[in-house]
Amino acid sequence: MRLTIDEYCKHFKMSREMLGSKLKAKKLNYIIENSTTYIIVTDKAMQEDVKAPQEEAVKPESASAQALPKPKTTVGTILSLYQRENQQLKNKILQLEDKIDKLIDDKEQMLRDEMQKIEQVYSTKDEQLKTILELVNAKLMMDRTNQTQQIETVPSQENIKIAEKDKTPKLVELRSYIRTLDLKSYQRKIIKKRFLAAYDNDIRIIQQNGELFLDFARYDYSDLLEY
Repeated sequence: MRLTIDEYCKHFKMSREMLGSKLKAKKLNYIIENSTTYIIVTDKAMQEDVKAPQEEAVKPESASAQALPKPKTTVGTILSLYQRENQQLKNKILQLEDKIDKLIDDKEQMLRDEMQKIEQVYSTKDEQLKTILELVNAKLMMDRTNQTQQIETVPSQENIKIAEKDKTPKLVELRSYIRTLDLKSYQRKIIKKRFLAAYDNDIRIIQQNGELFLDFARYDYSDLLEY
């Protein structure tokens, strides 16, 4: 059987405050339907409560007058119940805070582990990159050294002049010499025409077998080689 709060207070002669305290302490079974609270009462409890008034009716009025009044709920009892409930809530809050702290610690530990893994990966990559850069620098230095050696072995115009002076015979064919110069085709033609135009009147230009020769050991041809 189920009774509303008013029915229960009326049937069992109990104040609403006392009933509210019992409900909060979970000393009574109850359900809530459509915003209405119903208290579950067994038939045995109802029968025991019905017998009690009948027995009191059989007793003489003097005996009922001498019966002790039922203890009433005091403010101290209600405060005690509230304090107990507050303490229970505080304990639950502390437990929840401990769980939250543990979850935060676990999360931070996971982040630290992930960060350590990432740093280890980047450290490995840095070492590999450093090795690659060292190899590239070594290759560049080697190539640069080889290029320097090649440049040193390529004769300049001054070296050619000195070498031509030391050669035996001392004569250098004009056409072959012009080819060794870093000139464009039209520049070589201009120089060749200049020599052809001057060789009859210029003793520096030697003609043999239809070819023009130069003697760097004896003469300077810088004026004719200008371009």
